[in-house]
This record gives sequence, C-alpha cells and structure tokens, in this order.
Amino acid sequence: MTNKLSACTSILIGKNASIDGTIMIGRNEDAKAAWPKHMVVHQHGALGKRFISKDSKFELELPTNSARYTATPEWTDKEGLFEEDGINEYDVAMSATESAYANPLVLGYDPLVPDGLNEEAMITVVLPFVKTAREGVQRLGDLIAKYGTGETNGVLFADNDEAWYFESGSGHYWVAQRIPDDSYAVVANQLAIQEIDFNDLDNFMFHPGIQDFVAANHLNPAKEGFNFRQIFGTADRSDAIYSEPRVWVGHQMFSPNAAKDEHPEDTDLPFIMKPEKKLSVFDAQQYLANHFEGTPYDPLGKGPDAHKYRPISLAKTQESHVLQMNRQPGANIHWLAMGVAAQSTYVPFFNGITDVPAPYKRGKLPAQLNSAYWIFKHASVLVDSHLHDFLPLLEDVQKERKSAAIKMIQETDAVVAKLAADKRPAYLTQQSNNFAVDTMNAYKKLVLELITKMTDYSPLNFNTDENL
Repeated sequence: MTNKLSACTSILIGKNASIDGTIMIGRNEDAKAAWPKHMVVHQHGALGKRFISKDSKFELELPTNSARYTATPEWTDKEGLFEEDGINEYDVAMSATESAYANPLVLGYDPLVPDGLNEEAMITVVLPFVKTAREGVQRLGDLIAKYGTGETNGVLFADNDEAWYFESGSGHYWVAQRIPDDSYAVVANQLAIQEIDFNDLDNFMFHPGIQDFVAANHLNPAKEGFNFRQIFGTADRSDAIYSEPRVWVGHQMFSPNAAKDEHPEDTDLPFIMKPEKKLSVFDAQQYLANHFEGTPYDPLGKGPDAHKYRPISLAKTQESHVLQMNRQPGANIHWLAMGVAAQSTYVPFFNGITDVPAPYKRGKLPAQLNSAYWIFKHASVLVDSHLHDFLPLLEDVQKERKSAAIKMIQETDAVVAKLAADKRPAYLTQQSNNFAVDTMNAYKKLVLELITKMTDYSPLNFNTDENL
C-alpha cells in the first residue's frame, strides 16, 4: 500500500534504562493527514481459521485459539487491515511496521515478494498467536522466510522481560536484535541493526541461511564482521534529509554528551544507545511528539533551516502509541494518541480491558465528530490556525491530562493488586474507558474555547472608533 511507505518513527527502551523498570516500545504511524484510525479489542478465539489479505492477497492458515489483543486498524479494510499495534492477553506487545529500504544489489539476489506477508497483515497473523516477544520474532521470521514479504520493514516486540527489534532486509532474509536492558534505540525509516553476533543467541535471532546467502552472492562490503545495515540497507542523500535527523534528535534528547559530535546527516549513527538519565513514559512520548523544537530545524520556526528535515511528529501521523510492559499482569498499558502526537494526548488503555468506548471504535471519511480520532484532529486543526495564540491552551490540556493519567494509573494499580483475577478485566475496562472519555471531553471543551476565541479573528471584523 503506497500510502504507508516512507513513514513512521520508533523508540525502544530497556527495563534498566527506564525510570520505573518498565519496558517500552513506541511508534508513530504516518500515512495521510486525514486517514482515520480506531481502536478495538479482539476477544480470545475471535479470529477465523484462515487469513486472506485484501492488500497483497497473501493467504495463511491460522492456529486455533487466538489470544485477546488490542489493535488500531484503519477506518476501511478495502486495502487491508493495518492493525499496527497492540498487546495480547499473554502480555506480549507488538508494533508493525517501521518502513525501511533495502539496496538494489541485495534485492537483485532476493527480490521482494508482492504477494507475501506485508505490514497490513503482520499484527493480525502474529500477535494473537505468541506468548513471548521471542516467539513473536520467530513466528514473523519463519513466515517471511517461507512466504516472503513485499516490503522492507522493522517490527517492534516486547514482553515483561525484554524488547526486540526485527528487520526484514529483502524478500526472505531477516535479523532481530534484543535491546540491552540498560539501553534504548530510535529508528527512522532506515535499516538500523548493525553488527550481528551469530554466536550470541541470547541477543540475536536471524534467518538460518542469511550468512550463506550473503557469502554466496558477495554482498558484504566489509573485510570482516557482518553489519546488517551496511549489507542490506541504504545510505543516500534522501536518508540524510529524511531519516537520519530523526535518529540524531533522539540521541540529543537522551544522550547529549555521548552524541555531542553527531550531525543530523551522519550516515552511521549508532543503533543502540545508553541514556544519560533514566527515561519515563513521558520521555518516550516526547520523542514521538518531537518536531526539532529547540533547534534551527523546527518547522514551526522561521529560520532558513526550518523545513530542512522531516520532523518526527507531523500532520500525516494517524496515531502514535507507546506500549508499556513489565507492570502487573493484565495492567500493561497501551498508550494511544489519535492524530498528531505533538497536538494530541496519549490515553492509557490497560491490556486487560475487554472493550473501549464507542467513540474510540469510530472513525471514517468524511469526518464525523462522534469519533475520537476526529475530535482530537479537530482541536489540532484549530490550534494550527492561530498557533502562537492557541498552542498554550492546548499545552495546558495536555499537561493536566498527563498528571491525571499518572494519578489514575496509580489508583488503579493499588486496587488491581487486591482484586481476584476474574474481577480485574471489568475494573481495568472501567478505569481505562472513564479516563478515555474524560480526555475526549477535555478536547471537546478545548474546541469550544478555540471556536469562541476565533470568532474575533474574522477578516470581516472592524474596530469601531468609540468617538463616532
């Protein structure tokens, strides 16, 4: 699906790199400025026996007893589901995909497979059938090795113990790397994984034939080692403008001393980094909402470099998510921001929920104001009309909702810890849904305030001389 290419930005954070011991994976899903999303909870056993893609026509027999999982599919399934992100009942999180590009030499020997397993199907055929992040990596890798893929992608996995980043580098070949517990990674539309240690099976997974494939076709430009990014990826001018600056700004945010000599257009920025302070879920969200603020490259600025690079948060973001793991069973959190991350609010949905509020399940074209997606987008568009005057009003709502989210989560955790297992789903659903509705109502209230203020901005306005 062409509108999905050249999109998305991702972050992965290990448990010892976070302030609270949680593991986080997050991503912006970027495609079109007005392309609605909605949220669903698929119940245990809800999927059928056979999957047929409306995108690539890929077909697959599915295992029985699919797990319950959250997801954020497209407003229409005419070109595929694109469920994109979620957490299942076994506390496995998955986000798919980070679009990337393979070089022509590699693709000459192992071309992409147009009717293979592509982004739109990955969540649906993998997440409901795995009980650990490693199982997710292996299932996706086995499927791509067998059926091929028509795209070059990065996929994020996490459970309550570890986070993994998976990359397909051609039609059938793939690798995956475990994010060290004390580290983080940021990725932006390039193959990111670097040196592969084929003897370290605790931290690397890979297609069993990838070494032979590379050797037989003389694909490795290095005299020694196996740098996946160099062998399979690209490093051209478009990368320097489009992708690398987003990695650079993440390093500036979280590792400023280590990254002080980096430049936005560096072609070999490290994949794995150690943060110089422990990171919170709000740090992950702030990265996904970043638009180079505080630098000459902010598109909201007026300098000559204001539009030089592609920002992380932009109008084409459909939704942004942070999947926060290693919490109480069933109380891991699917943080979801509808629309532009910088102008929206991340709403925490516990993965033990059984349903979401009706407005979060709606979203289609043309716009409908009973849809959460369009309510958040409505506020965003109005703020854009008079950014200098209206941005502070939006930021006040965002700050209040952040504090309210932490308060709600803390209160919920205390209650859940004392609840019997069979009582938890209903309570988690109630807590998540109440907060989601309150946040949506806060944006509705903001919209009314903005409209009221905008009435005096009309070009038909006239300042009457009081002496007349």
